Order: sequence, then structure tokens, then C-alpha cells
Amino acid sequence: MLRWLCLGAVVAALLTPDGFQAQAPVPEIAFDASADFLKLPSDVYLGEVAGVATNSRGELFVYTRTGNPTVGLGNSRLFSHGGGRLFEFDRGGGLVREIGQGLYAFLAPHAVRVDAQDNIWIVDEGSNQVVKFNADGRVLMILGRKPEAVTIRVPSPSPPSSPASGGSAAAPGAGGAGDQFIRPSDVAFDGEGNIFVADGHGANARIAKFDRDGRFLLSWGSRGTGPGQFNVPHSIATDTRGNVYVADQGNKRIQIFDGKGGFKSQITDVGVPQAVCVSGGPHQYLYSSHAGDKYGMDDAAIFKLELDGRVVGKFGAAGKQLKQFGLVNTIDCRTENNLYVGELTNWRVQKLTLRPSQAR
Repeated sequence: MLRWLCLGAVVAALLTPDGFQAQAPVPEIAFDASADFLKLPSDVYLGEVAGVATNSRGELFVYTRTGNPTVGLGNSRLFSHGGGRLFEFDRGGGLVREIGQGLYAFLAPHAVRVDAQDNIWIVDEGSNQVVKFNADGRVLMILGRKPEAVTIRVPSPSPPSSPASGGSAAAPGAGGAGDQFIRPSDVAFDGEGNIFVADGHGANARIAKFDRDGRFLLSWGSRGTGPGQFNVPHSIATDTRGNVYVADQGNKRIQIFDGKGGFKSQITDVGVPQAVCVSGGPHQYLYSSHAGDKYGMDDAAIFKLELDGRVVGKFGAAGKQLKQFGLVNTIDCRTENNLYVGELTNWRVQKLTLRPSQAR
């Protein structure tokens, strides 16, 4: 009888009040931060910082929700643009130039990325487009098409579909076969130059894959909670082995796939993933920002993980002060311990230097 009582006490000690096994506390990684290193003219301001990315020379690109939105009347519809601006800064934070000023696709920024050839890619959820610039800032490729703001010529209604046609309805959120994006959120690339677009802030909940020339190859995902399903695929990253990491925001997990969309595993217990980034170097790490409330001002942190999901540590907290975070929408982690993060609710970029040897 005493033996069973002792066993019961041990089991009880391992369980939390909710009935789950207690976990060891996550180590806190020490870090330094700077939020005033960008040098802007007195009449230029950042708004919500949706995207940050560096190129191979250490130059920084910031895609921000600011500017002067305008609407113009075309032949049969209204065209809106001007809700975002893309800035380039040198290594010291000095403003180099603005790229794509007044560009048709700039409406509601969500991400900026730089590929291995230093091409610059923006993702705009307002225009439903992904745009590729070369290093000189010239447009090279457009994926997606901007939606019509107001239809003036009313189109004829499409005939209703018939079950006798033999086709089966697509799963909710599976999207169309191509670049028919609905509020895309991020873009990533593999070693062969293939393009992966997270398409999921709107009705779609999928990952679309294109070759380096923009030809559609495949897509995977639908709305749901099972493996390979998504509830807002909010951010995406790849590693040198071709694995694809998707921040499945609404399902509070990071899903890992091969390059053809085959499900491999998932990572949980890292809060609500907002932005993911895989570092460079021979030993790659995965970073994931967490925001446990709608505006990221009450519960926030950034997790550092091994690629197999083991948590190395975390750093930061919610707030408006230095070393605090307000809805981190983007992370650049080209080098392991030197990060840039863009915040929506704090309208800023923070430059972070991790001190992993001082983890507590």
C-alpha cells in the first residue's frame, strides 16, 4: 500500500493542474538591442514594419506600411496603390535609397526577403502580389494579380456548377492551381531557386511552389487542423536540405515539409508562431517569434530552436521599451546571433545581438 502511495505522489508531481507533464523551464538567452540605428530624413517615417531582410553585403531592406495611398480611375475599375514603402539602408543604418516608389503593387506590405543572388522580393497582402526586384531595384518578376477595387462594368454571372460534371470540389482553402493568391503572407526559396509562397491570410490556406522562372509546379494544404492543413500559414522558411518550415499561426505550431509538400513533423510548445527564420552557417537554427495576444503587447518572446524542434532558449518580452517586442512580424537571421526584427505595433526595427554563453 505504501508503495502505491509513493508511486501516486511521483506521478502527481510530474503533472500540471491541467493534467499534462510539466516541462523544464526554457532558458533565457541574454541579448543586447538597438532601436535607433536607422538614420531617416526628418520628413520620412516608418509605419508598421512588416518586413526586414539583409543581403550578402549586410545592407538592410525594410518594407513598411506607410506612405500616401492614392486611388485612380482606370477604364473599368479603380486602382489603389501607395500604402507601402521599401527602403534600403547601409551597414551603418544610413538610408541608401527608396526602391519602387509609387509601385502599383505596394499597398499592404507583409514581407520582404532576399534570395541567394541578392534579388529582393516583397510580399504584399493588399495587392495579392509577390514582386521580385534585382539588386539595382528593377522589377524582374510578378506573381499574382492585384484585385479590382470597384467593379464598374458588372460581369455576367457564371453558370452554376453541376455535380454531373464529374469534378470534385476542392478542399476549403486549397486555392487555385497557380498564383491566384488571396492575401499572401511570405516567400522563401530553396537551393535550386524554387519559390515557395505562403498564401493564407485570406480564404486560401496553402503553400504554392513555383520554379525559378515563375512557372507553377504544385501547391499543398487546405484549411484545418490535421497534418498538412493550415489555419493561417503566416510565415515560411527553408533550410539547406530543402525542408520547408511553415508558421501555422492559428494552429499554434510550426509544420515541417519536404520540398514537394510531404509532411515530415511539427513543432509545438513555442506559443503562437508569427514569423520564422532559418539562420545561415554550417549549423542552422530556427527562430520563431511568439505573440500570445492579438496585438502582441501582453505576451511575446522569440524562441531559438534546433531544426528538429528542440528549444535552445528564448529571449525578450512584450512591451514598448528596448529589448521588448510589439508583434514581431518578421525576423532576419542571416547570421546566427545577429538578428533584425520588425514590429507592427511599435513601428520599428530592432537590431539584436544574442549572448548565448550567458543564457540563464
